[in-house]
Amino acid sequence: MVDVSLSELSQRSGLNSALVKYHFGNKAGLLSALLDRDWQTIVTSVDALIAKDGWDPVAKLRRHISKVIDTFYTVPYLNQLTMRMVRDSDEAEAKRIAASYLSPLYRAYEQLIGDGVAAGVFRPIDPQMFYFTLTGAVDRFFSARLLVKHCFGQDTLTEELRDRYREHTIDIIMAGILARGETR
Repeated sequence: MVDVSLSELSQRSGLNSALVKYHFGNKAGLLSALLDRDWQTIVTSVDALIAKDGWDPVAKLRRHISKVIDTFYTVPYLNQLTMRMVRDSDEAEAKRIAASYLSPLYRAYEQLIGDGVAAGVFRPIDPQMFYFTLTGAVDRFFSARLLVKHCFGQDTLTEELRDRYREHTIDIIMAGILARGETR
């Protein structure tokens, strides 16, 4: 993540730096607001998916993995910003971030995986390890834009490449979590 000053951010956004400082207080306030905006959307979407009736656990998990990839395509800085904010914030703010965004996601994974195990379609796997597996796979792909350019001659991550990666990731993760004999 490239570090830019609040005045640079103001200039790039076309807003007066005094207005940005007034609204957000400082750069940390701006980054916190950005983090809150992006994570609130994710938590709301995951909660809605968990509550969705008529969808089996396999369909829900496939949908979730797909949406995680779409989110990182749109907001590739999300994991790096989250880690930076947890690292650079005081203890209270770090706990707020964890309690507001990371813990609800972990609880959703407990629910999704637990529902699948109860239905006999998932093996019992550790939701914490699932979180790290999915987040790591997706974050690494979208933070490796320069590798795509220098190793594969592509200037950008295209929608077509994102779609290929989505299918690949869903196939790999689902193969690891599906109960023996399940092929969905």
